[in-house]
Amino acid sequence: MTAENPIEGQVLVLTAAKASVGGQRVPDLVAEGRREVEVRADDLRRQYERVHEDDVRTVFLVPEGFWAEVGEDLGWSEREHETVARANAEQLLRVGKREDRREEFETALEVREAVVIAA
Repeated sequence: MTAENPIEGQVLVLTAAKASVGGQRVPDLVAEGRREVEVRADDLRRQYERVHEDDVRTVFLVPEGFWAEVGEDLGWSEREHETVARANAEQLLRVGKREDRREEFETALEVREAVVIAA
């Protein structure tokens, strides 16, 4: 995790291992996606459920298809937007494990997607 990307390094490694895109591309895709949605932070706060916030990151639950729309705006392939969605979801699950809320977040991710931005 860096100031540039609030998704932890271990999450990026896990995502890269499962991704259908080159592992070296994952951190750049995730950071690009975060930058794209971070400018919408006020809208995210007004429209969607904020399920976690700390000094490093804020996590929202958004409708399914959110990352597909972002990916379309950025010219990403389906694999690329799925990779970014997976990284955001994995970060939410990691937070959930630390906060003893993993089961709650797993259930939420069955019908929604996670968006992680810098706090």
